[in-house]
Amino acid sequence: MSFTTSFTVDRTPQQVFDAFTDVRRWWSEEIEHAGDEFEYHYEEVHRCRVRVTESVPGRKVTWLVPEYECFDVCHKAWTFYVGTSLRDLITTGEGQPNRRNVLPAEPAR
Repeated sequence: MSFTTSFTVDRTPQQVFDAFTDVRRWWSEEIEHAGDEFEYHYEEVHRCRVRVTESVPGRKVTWLVPEYECFDVCHKAWTFYVGTSLRDLITTGEGQPNRRNVLPAEPAR
């Protein structure tokens, strides 16, 4: 199975490319980069590794995501992250990524 979606924005291809490749600003602040791969995890519920298989600045990015048994749930999530959060990042400068879980600071003694 594959996921495909599209939308149109009044921005340059380079602006769209730069926003798309800044995955922490539209998908999740919890993403960890390691070269041409990155890992996404949502709490202890979902983890995946994404490999960038092609990148042509200002034109194209291709990802390979190992197959998971979550297509229905993942499809709904991707529809939001790409169709809403990424679009918001491109058009307003602010996406709606999953926020990093930050533990509260310990009280001063």
